[in-house]
Amino acid sequence: MRAAKVPKRNPLTSELDLRAIRIFVAVAEAGSFVAGGASVGLTRSAAGKALSRLEDYLGTRLFHRTTRRLSLTTEGHEFYSRCLQIIEDVQEAEASIRHDHPLPRGTLRLTVSEGYGKAIVIPFLGSLLATSPELSVEVNFTDRIVDLVEEGFDLAIRVGEAVTSTEYVTQVIARARPRLYAAPGYLEKQGVPLSTSGLEKHQRLIYGLGTTTTAWNFIDKEGQSVSVNGRIHARFDSGDAIRVAATEGMGIGLLPPFVVARELNEGKLVEVLPSISAAELAVHVIYPSRRYLPARIRTFIDEFRKYLNAKESEF
Repeated sequence: MRAAKVPKRNPLTSELDLRAIRIFVAVAEAGSFVAGGASVGLTRSAAGKALSRLEDYLGTRLFHRTTRRLSLTTEGHEFYSRCLQIIEDVQEAEASIRHDHPLPRGTLRLTVSEGYGKAIVIPFLGSLLATSPELSVEVNFTDRIVDLVEEGFDLAIRVGEAVTSTEYVTQVIARARPRLYAAPGYLEKQGVPLSTSGLEKHQRLIYGLGTTTTAWNFIDKEGQSVSVNGRIHARFDSGDAIRVAATEGMGIGLLPPFVVARELNEGKLVEVLPSISAAELAVHVIYPSRRYLPARIRTFIDEFRKYLNAKESEF
């Protein structure tokens, strides 16, 4: 007797439909079956039943339910982030067929080097949000390397070296050449260095902790490389902290011009040894490698490039 043929399962089929995903996202964002259901045209009862069927299908609880509160479980948080991506992918697919351009919406999660973020990115975000009413942003300021996928960020902006990987797209969007700056009060007390050798007697504010090199490497006006070491007055893991320390008269800092533009204009800092500069630093934008970028990421990158090009002479 021949065994019955078992039909092959199509991996592209699923009982999980887009409407169930939209209901789940609406309830999760509203924190209520009533408000979430209403936003997708359902009563509280219908929304609750739809979510119960979804939990049964997934075999896991997505919400903690009490008489006064509704909140996502750990599994619910993970499923929510995946569902947002699914909805965005569908919108992008529809737009590619219709050849239109969906407006950026949702929350853009951005991590950026502190000094660059405060000096350049924040002013840009003001103009971006003014023209993108359905977009909101969450900004993390840090100089450490961040795992975008693991920590839930859409993209990063980094000054200097950037970690490259097949999982990420890394693009150079700007360049800057660090220079030396100090407060006028500091220079009055300690004297103005007249050459790179004179820097070794000054209080240097160093970027990087631990085993990071403390030497400063410059290119002089003849194009020759010059290395400066000597006394270390203080070390920081933040370029913005060096800006503050230099402004407070703690010593001389080596920083990109965009970090100290305001202090220079206000006379709180002045340039030291303007005939020399450090090696050029690249500013990178980094985002997960995907065939179709969500509109919020694509719009940010495109508009930020335009902003930088318009402001290039100021940076």
